[in-house]
Amino acid sequence: MATTTKPKAKSKAKRRSPKKTLVIVESPAKAKTIEKYLGRSYKVVASKGHVRDLPKSKMGVDIDHDYEPHYISIRGKGDTIKELRSAAKKAKKVYLAADPDREGESIAWHLSHILDLDPKEDNRVVFNEITKDAVKESFKHPRNIDMNLVDAQQARRVLDRLVGYSISPLLWQKVKKGLSAGRVQSIALWLIIQRENEIKNFTPEEYWSIDSEFKKGRSKKFKASFYGLNGKKHDLPNNDAVQDVMKRLDPKGDFDITKVTRRERKRQPQPPFTTSTMQQEANRKLNYRTRKTMMAAQQLYEGINIGKEGSQGLITYMRTDSTRISIIAKHEASTFLHEKYGAEYAATKPIKGKLPEGAQDAHEAIRPTSVFRTPASLKKYLTKDQFRLYQLIWSRFMASQMTPAIMDTMAVTIEQNGVTFKANGSKMKFDGFLKVYGDGKEKDNLLPDLETGDQVKLVNSNPDQHFTQPPARYSEANLIKALEEKGVGRPSTYSPTIDTIQRRYYVKEVGRRFEPTELGEIVNKIIVEYFPDIVNIDFTANLEGKLDQVEEGKENWIKLVDKFYRPFSTEVESATKNMEKVQIKDEPAGFNCEICGAPMVIKMGRYGKFYACSRFPDCRNTKAIVKEIGVICPKCHEGQVIERKSKRHRIFYGCSRFPDCDFVSWDKPVGRDCPKDGHFLVEKKVKGGTQVVCPNGDYEEPAQK
Repeated sequence: MATTTKPKAKSKAKRRSPKKTLVIVESPAKAKTIEKYLGRSYKVVASKGHVRDLPKSKMGVDIDHDYEPHYISIRGKGDTIKELRSAAKKAKKVYLAADPDREGESIAWHLSHILDLDPKEDNRVVFNEITKDAVKESFKHPRNIDMNLVDAQQARRVLDRLVGYSISPLLWQKVKKGLSAGRVQSIALWLIIQRENEIKNFTPEEYWSIDSEFKKGRSKKFKASFYGLNGKKHDLPNNDAVQDVMKRLDPKGDFDITKVTRRERKRQPQPPFTTSTMQQEANRKLNYRTRKTMMAAQQLYEGINIGKEGSQGLITYMRTDSTRISIIAKHEASTFLHEKYGAEYAATKPIKGKLPEGAQDAHEAIRPTSVFRTPASLKKYLTKDQFRLYQLIWSRFMASQMTPAIMDTMAVTIEQNGVTFKANGSKMKFDGFLKVYGDGKEKDNLLPDLETGDQVKLVNSNPDQHFTQPPARYSEANLIKALEEKGVGRPSTYSPTIDTIQRRYYVKEVGRRFEPTELGEIVNKIIVEYFPDIVNIDFTANLEGKLDQVEEGKENWIKLVDKFYRPFSTEVESATKNMEKVQIKDEPAGFNCEICGAPMVIKMGRYGKFYACSRFPDCRNTKAIVKEIGVICPKCHEGQVIERKSKRHRIFYGCSRFPDCDFVSWDKPVGRDCPKDGHFLVEKKVKGGTQVVCPNGDYEEPAQK
């Protein structure tokens, strides 16, 4: 009997899917964009920022053992860390792709610790822009974690912790709870208070000007200003000096043109943005606060879905103090300018031949990742804030790669009886970079065709009295500029610094300018008296320079911290012994508590002043201090419109019947309705004064000084 063999049963074992390469970045938006570029063999996940930090409940720095930081997992990050560990175990290889700066390097180092990765292994990749070419190129050149960058960031973190956790408890004990002090924030506060003192101590000085109008024949009138006497510059300190000049003049006589100078003046474009110049220009041109600017820039950097192309990083890394531009970016800008505007607008010619590989440069200025993505082509994909900032960055970068603007200028000297007037005119000869980055002030100021020896007639003369003005209070842009010029802080520190001094109510913002509060004055006085090095600009700037040397491997971070902490700890001991408790006296409110009848007082709280019962804590009655503006609520027609403040101390207007009436407005209502559509009118601040407008944009009244 023949035997038959049974067919072999098919194996039920499932094929194992090949292991993927894991890439860890900071944000989910960034992860989504990069995973699209790398393909299916890569898995990109986000750490969602830092995963380890110093504990909040204590100093966390072992002063007796070389200032060793005690890092712990950040509260609330447990699930994220668990997911990262699980993904790392399943991965073929792990790459750490945090941002290309000290903080990014520090995040990568902390990740290597929690995932048990070898920090000496080549698993660190960096790119300055999130584009397909830049990302793919970076994975061809992985490196190990740069411990010099990590140490520089670690030194900054430890220094800030030593200062904050030494001074803040003193302020809590001697002044009130909830206060804080820090290296950069203390200097920012000190600068604001110094400026306020300059304003208080300023003595106005009188001076005069004489602006006149002249005319040659039938030509148009032109303006000229008094310059001096007998060919020399002469000031006009008072009306007597003005009358002496006016007596010399013969209004009906001829005035001689004694000198005419024609020149060609070039106006050079500014370099592309660094972090601080971007923050300043966005504040000046777009009225963006620093936080808003950095939020929009972060979104543009990490990636925006732009239709068929999917998610694309639209700008290079937005935390930088460099103005350098990569060769590839220059080539692309030159090509665009030649095609769009012509060779005369491009500062350089397009590069011929093969370009070097790699599109990223870890220390570049802020620029668009592709100049061919014009603001107009992206407008439908961006929010209003994103679009306006992208337009600013794109225009500034393109302008930096363009030729200068050329102006024909004309300077004229006019004389009669030893009295000299001068007039200046200009005409745009070639707009150059102003074609894409003008500020709207480039108007021609034409003078008539004048030559030496010509004679002109005086049409009218207008002496005017002036007084010198005190320096202006700091705006956000001015404060950032001052901090940068003095070498205090770094690009990533300016936004949180300004945020902190406002949240602590050390300063308040009035008309977009910073004014110190009573609390800010008290804290500053303590810091100046007991911790003079903290508000010493040269000392702080030198410390920033030393941190840069740590980054370059020229300075040991432990020695740097020790050099700072030894004298600082002596100051802390002295302050603890000698500082007296500061009593912030309560002001009488002028009315009694409606609950218990005791007098109400004005107290200083974390968010400013408020009414409270003088019998606290036996009576806990409190009331917000409100300021009526004399306008009936345009929504409910019952309550009064009152001035309120947001948590960020920005003034807005609301109804006194809140929450029964939810009327709010950022602009001040004026108590009248628009004659066109009936909407309530508001008062907006404009340059040099205020203007009443309709929020719907259909009506406006002339601006008032």
